[in-house]
Amino acid sequence: MNKKSNVLAIGIMFFLFAMISFVTGLQNPMGVIAKAQFGATNLMSQLGNAANFIAYAFMGLPAGFLLKGKGYKFTALTAVAIGFIGVGISYLSGVLESFPVYLLGAFVSGFSMCMLNTVVNPMLNTLGGGGNKGNQLVQIGGTFNSLMGTLTPMLVGALIGSVTKDTMITDVNLVLFIAMGVFAATFAILTFIPFVEPEQEKNDISVKSLFEYRHLVFGVIAIFLYVGVEVGIPGTMNFFLTDTLGTANAATTAGFVAGTYWFLMLIGRFVSSVISGKVSSRTQLAVTSATAIVLVVVAMF
Repeated sequence: MNKKSNVLAIGIMFFLFAMISFVTGLQNPMGVIAKAQFGATNLMSQLGNAANFIAYAFMGLPAGFLLKGKGYKFTALTAVAIGFIGVGISYLSGVLESFPVYLLGAFVSGFSMCMLNTVVNPMLNTLGGGGNKGNQLVQIGGTFNSLMGTLTPMLVGALIGSVTKDTMITDVNLVLFIAMGVFAATFAILTFIPFVEPEQEKNDISVKSLFEYRHLVFGVIAIFLYVGVEVGIPGTMNFFLTDTLGTANAATTAGFVAGTYWFLMLIGRFVSSVISGKVSSRTQLAVTSATAIVLVVVAMF
């Protein structure tokens, strides 16, 4: 790639990174609404969030094969189109007042988020030249992801205000319309702008052979546990605060507290983006994991 197309491609990946967080971040406050509208338990109201991530298990390999066969641009366009459909189904769940349709919307949206992750992460790593520099670019993209994660629960919480038996998904139609509009605009932009594909390695590695790499197996387990912690904390916090604050604007306050969590993650990613060019991923993982263990133990006591 030449320098101009490189900058354009990086900008697009940063924007897609933000979109991933926008749609994923909708699931927690939407769960609070689903609990009120459909009389769901805390467990059932978390099913939308679960459906969004369960979709990754179904779409992960197909997305990888699609990327290899059709390239980054085609995969990104397909993901954006599916994202538009997923959010559209979420909107219909409010119109139809249907909990199963709400879960379907979250599940389809998860397909889109998985595909976008398949495009964004390797693309930024490649554009950064791999290694520490590639990781540095991924972390910079992650700050945009966290920025949108900060704003989304705040926006939805402000629209909900107080949660009552009359709270409905249609109360946040504005957010859903914004999401669909962003997806439509992104599809148009991706269709017409020049997009130079990075070269992909020519190999015929089978899925079975991939799991012969020990670091991949451990990586899958680590990401599984990490995502559960990352998403579970603000999700549970949102429900807890909405139920226990007892104020007129409990959902708004809960949304801003959840947004603060993502803002602190933004700070962490920004710091990592500054030092990743010089400090290895291994060292960063070791230090931050040890620190996290200490902080969790302190919080428990």
